[in-house]
Amino acid sequence: MTFVLKMKTLKYAAVVAGGVILSVWATLAQAVEIKPITSPGGINALLVEDYTVPLISVSYSFKGGSTQDLPGKEGTAKLLTNTLDEGAGEITSQDFQIRLQDNGMGYSFSAGYDSFSGGIKALRSDREDSFELLRLMLNEPRFDEAPVERMKASRLNSLRARQANQQYLTGKAVRETLFDGHPYGRPTDGTIETMGALNGDDLRDYMSRVFARDNLVVGIVGAISEEEAGAMLDKVFGALPAKAQLTEVPEINIETGTKKHIEFDTPQTNIRIALPGIKREDDAFFAGYLANYVLGGGSFNSRLYEEVREKRGLAYGVYSYLGTYDHAGIVGAGSATRADRAQQTVDIILAEIERMATEGPTAEELEKAKKYIRGSYAISNLDTSGKIASVLVAIQQANLGIDYIDRRAEYIDGVTLDDAKRIAAQLFGGDPTVITVGRSVE
Repeated sequence: MTFVLKMKTLKYAAVVAGGVILSVWATLAQAVEIKPITSPGGINALLVEDYTVPLISVSYSFKGGSTQDLPGKEGTAKLLTNTLDEGAGEITSQDFQIRLQDNGMGYSFSAGYDSFSGGIKALRSDREDSFELLRLMLNEPRFDEAPVERMKASRLNSLRARQANQQYLTGKAVRETLFDGHPYGRPTDGTIETMGALNGDDLRDYMSRVFARDNLVVGIVGAISEEEAGAMLDKVFGALPAKAQLTEVPEINIETGTKKHIEFDTPQTNIRIALPGIKREDDAFFAGYLANYVLGGGSFNSRLYEEVREKRGLAYGVYSYLGTYDHAGIVGAGSATRADRAQQTVDIILAEIERMATEGPTAEELEKAKKYIRGSYAISNLDTSGKIASVLVAIQQANLGIDYIDRRAEYIDGVTLDDAKRIAAQLFGGDPTVITVGRSVE
């Protein structure tokens, strides 16, 4: 079965210091087939064949993430993102880096709360060597002591620097307050103590538990046939364990209402406000997404921006967002302002949250939000093969269905004003947690 994605790709130019980089996507308003494929070895993926340019992008994700760091070994998944390319198989770290550079492929690894993800972008002519390098990194990383210690030192330096970083301390306070006692409340980057104690055996143990075929999703885009993609899947992922050994992560119902100030000697105060949210699979997700856009997710077009910056000049930036995780959901808002203006800013944000809860968006605001969100999706998510591959992974992670991209506009248009008002009352009607980090004002 295939599904046709109607997409438009755009010409754009990025001006960089010292020169101009021009990137062009020449295909306009063409139809692209999203194919669900299964490799000969039984590995599933979504594939978009596109021979416009001789590039192949592969994105993949393992369910797990930092929640699978063992207690006392926080930061394992993050350190793994830095060490997978530090030698693999019979190739030592320095020689492996040379081989990666000679190949020229782009690659990345990342670890969030709920998943460990990665991706590569390779020329079609170099695909076999690129896939082999990826196979080695995911199946046979060396974790030799010297490169592991080097990567640890870099992360430890970052952790030490963050102890004096106001924004980091604010995020830490929010996480620990909202997710107290839950794996989401633990530091994803670890601590100086836990990071300092990690070694290659900890990285191998994490991989043995998390990197497996049953918790893997893959998206492939570019100049590669279905047969070639199937062979790649088996080559890169086929030798992984059949089943992951994940530690169960419990659901958590966010409790809010806490008011907390953390003293920090700086002229500016960071503000964070949070309420219980909804998860991505909630039927009211798009209604909540639109209501949040009106409140503060729409940046220059939002109520918070109008009230905090435009009318009063209290802060340069102010925002709100929906935080959706596998086991929890939050609604957040934030800003940063002078210490002597912090309480006024908090009061205005809380007043706008309360107004959204009691009144909801207006019909005009809702229509403007729909128009923007419909139009911006392709520009933000479908303008490169790498982004499309990531979208294919996200579709599978959230079980959105192969027709999600084309039906997304229908979901948005289907939100009525009553729907938006109803979810606004639910999301914004509680007792918020308010956390401020900065200098107390006498």
